[in-house]
Amino acid sequence: MTIQDTFTAVDPVRPPAGYIGGKRRLAERLVARIAAVPHTTYAEVFVGMGGVFFRRRSRPRAEVINDRSGDVANLFRILQRHYPQLMDTLRFQITSRREFERLKASDPATLTDLERAGRFLYLQRLAFGGKVAGRNFGVDPRSSGGFNLTTLEPMLAEIHERLAGVVVEQLDWSAFIDRYDRPGTLFYLDPPYFGSEGDYGKELFGRDQFEAIAARLRTLQGRFILSINDVPEIRAAFAGFDMQEVALHYTVAGGKGQPAKELIIAG
Repeated sequence: MTIQDTFTAVDPVRPPAGYIGGKRRLAERLVARIAAVPHTTYAEVFVGMGGVFFRRRSRPRAEVINDRSGDVANLFRILQRHYPQLMDTLRFQITSRREFERLKASDPATLTDLERAGRFLYLQRLAFGGKVAGRNFGVDPRSSGGFNLTTLEPMLAEIHERLAGVVVEQLDWSAFIDRYDRPGTLFYLDPPYFGSEGDYGKELFGRDQFEAIAARLRTLQGRFILSINDVPEIRAAFAGFDMQEVALHYTVAGGKGQPAKELIIAG
């Protein structure tokens, strides 16, 4: 029996909201790479909205998701543990520019965990391009409002069920890796793109961290897969690891597609 034979099949689910840097176009390729690596623990270092995590079709014995963002970690904890109460909080929300601006201006530190989760979900569902820093209200005249509880509720119910048994952390990437690094752990890392480090909040990630990540991965007891934009600085930092170049086209809000290159780095 191989380790993969101990995996449990799961149905892919949609992430709860858009997120800048989400891996929708790369997800299927990443999911296949992850499934091919024997592991007993799956650990996502920068989970975001779970664009890869939720699209996987099998799970090992242990799963851990992490994000330095308190909004992200709080949302998944609430979806996991207090799903009915969150639905009550969202019950009468509608798609509204005024409500978007009101919640955007509110300080999450003054809210309860339930209110904070509802605020973050609402803003991410309606933010143009899934932005976190510098959000703007996004409108697509060709579709219905982005916050429609009739369609959102069954999707969130699926996420609630999928999160059963998943450990949710809110740690710096290095502390997270140190805590879970052991033979049998597979880490998936999706750090901010090189050149876009401030898109998630200036205090969360700096450009100097790429070299630090590469250095830590060279001493890893487990295995890793990392996805990042293809630029010379990244190739230099991660030299010596297996690198697969992937050509993609990205579009935002129906605009013209822009060619882009990404790297899948593994070790």
